[in-house]
Amino acid sequence: MAGTIFHRSHIPLRLWFRMIWWVTNQKSGVSALGLQRLLGLGSYETAWSCLHKLRRAMVRPGRELLSGKIEVDDVPVGGKGKGERAKAWRDGKTKSIVIVAAEVRGDGTGRIRLKHVPDTSGDSLCGFVKSVAAPGSEIVTDGWRGYWGLEDTNYIYSPTTLRGKGKQASNVVLRRVNRVASLLKRWLLGMHHGRVSKKHLGYYLDEFTFRFNRRLSAQRGMLFYRLIQQAVLIDPTSYSELIK
Repeated sequence: MAGTIFHRSHIPLRLWFRMIWWVTNQKSGVSALGLQRLLGLGSYETAWSCLHKLRRAMVRPGRELLSGKIEVDDVPVGGKGKGERAKAWRDGKTKSIVIVAAEVRGDGTGRIRLKHVPDTSGDSLCGFVKSVAAPGSEIVTDGWRGYWGLEDTNYIYSPTTLRGKGKQASNVVLRRVNRVASLLKRWLLGMHHGRVSKKHLGYYLDEFTFRFNRRLSAQRGMLFYRLIQQAVLIDPTSYSELIK
C-alpha cells in the first residue's frame, strides 16, 4: 500500500476493493453520497476523497496517443449562459471550456481524450492536440482561429468551414466529438447534478474518459482489475492536496 493511493489510508483494503468494484461495475459510476450510503462510510468527505483518489488513477501513466483521423472541438460546459452573445463563452469566464478529441473508426468512435482548458487560444487548443495526438495524424476541426497553429506542424490539418446554423452544421462534420460532448453534459447533470466545480472538473473528465474508452468491454471484472493496477502506479494524494 505504501507509495500508492492507499498510502496511510485508515480504510481497510477489503473495503477499498468493494469501493472499486462499485465504481467500475456501475455504467455511469456512483456519487460520493451514494457511495457513503452503500458502504456505510463514516462521512461524506471520506467518500468524496476516495472517489477523487480513484479518479486520479483512471489515467494510465504513459498511455498511448490517439492516431489516424481525429476530430477535435471545444465545447462549453456548465454555467447558466442565458442571454449570452454567440461565442461569448470562449473567454472561459461564463462557462468551463472542455476540448474533446475523438478518433474516427469507420462510422463509429474510437478512443477519446478530454481536457479542461482556460480559453480557446492557440496555446490552449494546439497544445492539447500535441499532447494527445500522434505525429502524422489527421486533425479535423472547425474554422476557429485557435486551431490555425496546426498548419505548420507534423499533422495533417483539415479545417472545415461549417455551413448552416449552430449544432446542425457542427453535427454533420464533427458528429463524433459533438456526440461525446452531449454524453458528457448528460452525465455531469444526471450523475452529479451539474455541481462540479471548475477546480475539480478535470478529474471528472478523466473518469468520463475512462468509462467511455471501455464502454464496449464485455467483462466488468477487467475494469476492476485495470483500476487496481493503475492505482498502484501513481503517487499518493492527501486530503489536504485534494481540496487545495
